[in-house]
Amino acid sequence: MTRTSSLPPAPAPGAVLETGLYAADLDAAEAFYGRLLGLERITRDGNRHVFFRVGPGMLLIFNPEETETDTGTTTMPVPPHGARGPGHMCFAMERDEIAAMRARLLAAGLEIDAEFDWPNGAHSLYVRDPDGNSVEFAEPRLWQDD
Repeated sequence: MTRTSSLPPAPAPGAVLETGLYAADLDAAEAFYGRLLGLERITRDGNRHVFFRVGPGMLLIFNPEETETDTGTTTMPVPPHGARGPGHMCFAMERDEIAAMRARLLAAGLEIDAEFDWPNGAHSLYVRDPDGNSVEFAEPRLWQDD
């Protein structure tokens, strides 16, 4: 790798535009993220992927069996990608919204993996999606400077 001191300057990214998770069962993922969590589905491409809007960003759920191979298109040459094993993502919600989501998740028969307050007082709730990914709901102040 090239030494960073010899590279031209460039600004650091200012936001995460999209987050990707991998799931073999896109029907179950669509039910979890769309119907249970209430995210707006933007698109679905067969058994390859399903995309959801989350505020100004996107949550991309890919089937790794489908995305580890070349798309064979030159118009949108997205390189092959994929991951195996559980991933993690976190949704920003206020404490009262997390409490409402907790009640909804429990009523749907999900188990809570963990729920606690961080040292700065921010609250987090963790569950698993149908493919085993760790899904966190946390107060945005979790990552704010005190």
